Amino acid sequence: MPESKFGRILFSLCMVIVMVYGMVCYNVVVNTHVFDNSVFLNALHELPIMVPIAFILEVFLVERFALHKASQLVDVKNGVPFHFVIAMSVVTVACMCPLMSCAATLLFKREAVAAHGFLGTWLLTTALNFPMALCYQLFYAGPFVRFLFSGKNPLVRLCRQKA
Repeated sequence: MPESKFGRILFSLCMVIVMVYGMVCYNVVVNTHVFDNSVFLNALHELPIMVPIAFILEVFLVERFALHKASQLVDVKNGVPFHFVIAMSVVTVACMCPLMSCAATLLFKREAVAAHGFLGTWLLTTALNFPMALCYQLFYAGPFVRFLFSGKNPLVRLCRQKA
């Protein structure tokens, strides 16, 4: 994992982009009840709105809290490092999912809010998003982004070689 501040910010940005894109695709399918190739293109339209929101929330609000809570859950010095990664992922999703669902409710669900109220719409959105966000983070997005930043990635090895 990245050790420099720039590396951590780049890692967070990559994770946010991958998570937001996947969750926007999921929400497009949930809202339209259609899963075809257009979903992947339609999801790109929301990225310029949702990625900055998610990045700001992650870097300035959730990251430190998740680090603190994960450190309480897992013995960092004597434990298995992978357990800390899992704890960080779970705590991050537990915080980010309600926050991003709130943002999506405010930005994209005006009709539902008008019909059913903000609280009910937000809670339903969070309940629909949470299982997907947790599974997507643990099984796909997290491993993919960690691979991108690992020594197993041929591009990273190439960049680390001295000229």
